[in-house]
Amino acid sequence: MEKQFNTAGPNKPDIHYTLTPSDRINWPELSGLIDAQKYFILHAPRQTGKTSLLLHLMRSINGQDKYRAIYVNIEGAQAARNDVNAAMQVVLSAFASAASLYWGDEALCQWTRTLAQSPDRQDALRLVLEHASRTSPKPIIVFLDEVDSLIGDSLISLLRQIRAGYAQRPEAFPHSMVLCGIRDVRDYRIHRSDGEIITGGSAFNIKSESIRLGDFSQADVTALLQQHTAATGQMFEPAALEEIWLDTQGQPWLVNALAYQACFRDSTLRERSQTVTVEHMRQAREALILRRDTHLDQLSDKLKEDRVRRVIEPLLESGGDVSGLHPDDVQYVYDLGLIKVNRPGQISIANRIYQEVIPRELTWGHQMGINQQQAWYLAADGSLDIPKLLTAFQQFFRENSESWLQRYTYHEAGPQLLLQAFLQRIVNGGGRIAREYGLGRGRTDLLLQWPLTPQGFTGAMQQVVLELKIQHKSRAATLAAGLEQTARYADQCAADEAHLLIFDRNPKVLWEDKIYREAHQHGQRQISVWGM
Repeated sequence: MEKQFNTAGPNKPDIHYTLTPSDRINWPELSGLIDAQKYFILHAPRQTGKTSLLLHLMRSINGQDKYRAIYVNIEGAQAARNDVNAAMQVVLSAFASAASLYWGDEALCQWTRTLAQSPDRQDALRLVLEHASRTSPKPIIVFLDEVDSLIGDSLISLLRQIRAGYAQRPEAFPHSMVLCGIRDVRDYRIHRSDGEIITGGSAFNIKSESIRLGDFSQADVTALLQQHTAATGQMFEPAALEEIWLDTQGQPWLVNALAYQACFRDSTLRERSQTVTVEHMRQAREALILRRDTHLDQLSDKLKEDRVRRVIEPLLESGGDVSGLHPDDVQYVYDLGLIKVNRPGQISIANRIYQEVIPRELTWGHQMGINQQQAWYLAADGSLDIPKLLTAFQQFFRENSESWLQRYTYHEAGPQLLLQAFLQRIVNGGGRIAREYGLGRGRTDLLLQWPLTPQGFTGAMQQVVLELKIQHKSRAATLAAGLEQTARYADQCAADEAHLLIFDRNPKVLWEDKIYREAHQHGQRQISVWGM
C-alpha cells in the first residue's frame, strides 16, 4: 500500500509519511523533567502532532524498564461543562479504556469503571490515580490529553484533584504527569457556575514547566516531502519545496494537507513521473482554501473570540498600533498558532495560507452580498480594467461603507476588508490575490494576478499592485510614505500597474473631499492614487 500524507488524527508510520515526533522537542529536557518527578504542560496549536508525540513517548517509555506510561484523551468530558460528576465519569471511563488498551490491566480497568458508576465522583480522579500508582509494579507516567477542552467547574475540579495528590508521588500518585492541550495553563480563564473567574495558574500551581511543541523546520518539511519522492519516484521542483515552506511556515497540518492535495487529489500528479511544480502547489493552496477543511474552519471560529480579535484586527488594519496590545492576548493568539513573533514588538500572521484565509472568512457573507460581475471589468484583450474596477469601488465605498462597516466585528480593519471582499468577488474563478500585512508596516500590500492566455498562471499574466493605507496623518504625509512603499513593492513584484488607495476615516471630512484620483510619478514608476 502506498503511504500518504496524513491530514486526520495521529500519524501511523505504517501508512503515513512520518517525521520522528521526539525530534521536534528537547528530549533530554523532557526526560529530565520526568525523572525529577515534575508535573508539566505540553501545549501546541491544533493538528500540530501533539497526540502523535504523546503516543510515541508512551510507547518509547513502555519499551524500557523504568516507568509505566499511559495516554488518556479526556476530550469527551467537554460536553459535561460545569457538571463535575458527569465530567469525571467520562474522564474515568477514558482512563479505564486506556488501562486496558495500553497496559492490558483489566483489573484496574474494572476497578475504575466501578468507581465511575458511584453517585458522587467529585474526588474520583484522585482516587483512581492513587490506586493505579499503589498497584503498579513501576512508577507511572500519565499523559493527559485535551485537558483544556474541559471548562468551568469540571476543569477546576480536575486540576485541583491532581494538585491534591501531588505530594503523594511517586508511591501513591503518578511519578510524573504531562497535561497537554492547545494553551498553557496560565491562559485558562475558568468561569465557575457561580460566576467566579479563576485562572489556570491559581488552580494548578504545581506546574514546573511549560513546553510548546513547535512547527516543522524547513529541513523537516523537505525531509517529509522527500519520503514521498523516495517511495514513489515523484520529484518536487526546488522552487515547489520553497513554495510549500513559504505558504505554511512548517505548520504540520498545512504541510501535509497541501502535499496531499497536490500529490493525491490532482489527477495529473497521480502519474508519478510528473514533477510537482510551483504552479501545482499554488493550485493546491487555492483548492485547500476554497474547500474550507476542518482545520481552516476551526481557525475561522477562533476569529470570533474577543482576545483573538484584539490582536488580529490591528494586523489587518494598515498602520495598526502595536503599543495597545496586551501581552497575554498576544501570547494566547501565538499559542493558538495564528501569529508568529518575528522579533520583540513585531508580529505577523503565522503563514501565507492564514493570510489568505482570515480576510476571506471575515468577509465571506459580505462578499456574497456584493452585486458585481467579473465580465463588467474585462477589457477587449482579456485583461482586467483596473481603473474601471477601482472607480466602481470608490462609488460602492461611498454608498455602502457607513452601513457595511458597522456589520464587521473587525470594525477598525473594515475598509481593507471591504476592498478585499470586493476584489475577491471580481477575481474569483479567474485570478488570484496575494496579501501581505503585519504590525508596524503601516500598510497592506495586495498583488492581483490575472492570466492573459489559455495557459493560465503558467502563461503571460497581468500583475497589479494595490497598496492600502489609512490616513492617520496629513494627506501629504500619507501620500509621500504611500508612494515610496507602493513603488518599492511594485518593483519587487515586477508589477505592470501600481495603485495607492488612501482611506480617510475622519467623519468630519466631506465625501467630495475624500473621493479623488490622481496620477503621480515616483522615480520610474507611474502610480495612480485613489482617495476614499
